[in-house]
Amino acid sequence: MNIFAYRIIPVIVIHDAEDAEPLGEALIAGGLPMAEITFRTEAAAESIAIMSEIDGLTVGAGTVVTTAQVELAVEAGAKFLASPGCRADVIREAQLAGRPILPGTVTPSEIMAAAALGIDTVKFFPANLYGGATAIKALAAPFTSVKFVPTGGVSPENLTDYLQLDCVPAVGGSWMVPADLIKAKDFSAISSLCRQAVELAASVTA
Repeated sequence: MNIFAYRIIPVIVIHDAEDAEPLGEALIAGGLPMAEITFRTEAAAESIAIMSEIDGLTVGAGTVVTTAQVELAVEAGAKFLASPGCRADVIREAQLAGRPILPGTVTPSEIMAAAALGIDTVKFFPANLYGGATAIKALAAPFTSVKFVPTGGVSPENLTDYLQLDCVPAVGGSWMVPADLIKAKDFSAISSLCRQAVELAASVTA
């Protein structure tokens, strides 16, 4: 499983688990069969479980901030995990469960803490508030073996800035799965946005 295969990881907030299955199908129809369901709502675990049953869809859990959430996500079928911060206990729990995890980092010390736990790919979050592509390029200079997945404020307007960097295998974003379209159950529009996102990412050469 290569969670960076499409160079984009849709970061999704689901408030109603009934939307999980049609949303998963919309991602597949849009050529972006990847989903990071964030633990920001009570529907997260159930949504992960539902979407994990969809053939061809890789589902992960985001906003994982406790070891209990790691356990809950794994039980629900999450294949990868992402956290907004860098906690050793959360990272170790994910590793014990055999799940790749992207811990959130924005400073050299946080990157070093993650590396000490065997992590070579980190989440750079919130990217837009901590210097964006310019900051990642600067951090990559001393940390040549580290890969960065920027999330937070990533959009079609700045996607190229990130994906042109050798140290960025993918970005996390929500513009192709906006909350208003999920709420309106306009899944065909989401499929269309996914197709556009995949085409744009594919056009960028690192």
